Amino acid sequence: MSVFASLVERLADLLQPLFGVSAAAAAIVLFTAFVRLLVHPLSRAAARGQKARTALQPRIAELRRRHGRDPEKLRQAVLELHTREKVSPLSGCLPSLLQVPAFFLMYHLFSSEEIGGRANGLLDHQLFAAPLGGRWADALADGGVFGGAGVVYVGLFAVVAVVAWFGYRLSRRMMAAQSVAAGVGEGAQEQVPGLGAVTKVMPFMSFFTLVSVAVMPLAAALYVVTSTTWGLVERAVLYR
Repeated sequence: MSVFASLVERLADLLQPLFGVSAAAAAIVLFTAFVRLLVHPLSRAAARGQKARTALQPRIAELRRRHGRDPEKLRQAVLELHTREKVSPLSGCLPSLLQVPAFFLMYHLFSSEEIGGRANGLLDHQLFAAPLGGRWADALADGGVFGGAGVVYVGLFAVVAVVAWFGYRLSRRMMAAQSVAAGVGEGAQEQVPGLGAVTKVMPFMSFFTLVSVAVMPLAAALYVVTSTTWGLVERAVLYR
């Protein structure tokens, strides 16, 4: 933790001439971009996997016609098809899972009063008037919604809302396009254990970011917002 804290501090010092008091916030954005670049090859692989799954839908539809009266046999046949074609129904989750350690590292870094036995100097950094270690509740208690810190959160919520809306529309459009391209309904996805539920919830995932921004330290919220925005652009490009 102390090593990572030192790296963030050094990066913030380098960015200070450009971003002033918000240099540490800019460092978090750059760190997030670096993490997303590291997992980008996996995101590309996930996109290829999604296209491969779409190509399998007509064959899954045929299995449904053959085994429609035996759900267990149908489920097993679909799993065997994915295994035979080397297509994982849940491969798209891997890029997100690999980002979890980076998120928890950022969360812990800006939630701890001490790092390496010394006072955590990162807590003194701000995004404009909002402390990076503070939460929305702190901003409301110190000036209210339109106080210095409150305005920062209002702007952040606005960004999240816009990103969530475009993410929702993109997910719905992708799901509709995949169903049309495959020539089958969404019911075929139910034959893969757990995939149907994931598919139904996925369009709404971006809106959950609104809740996370409100309850976590601002630095961690900034990581989540940056990563979500990057992911939206990435999906729009890779799945077009």
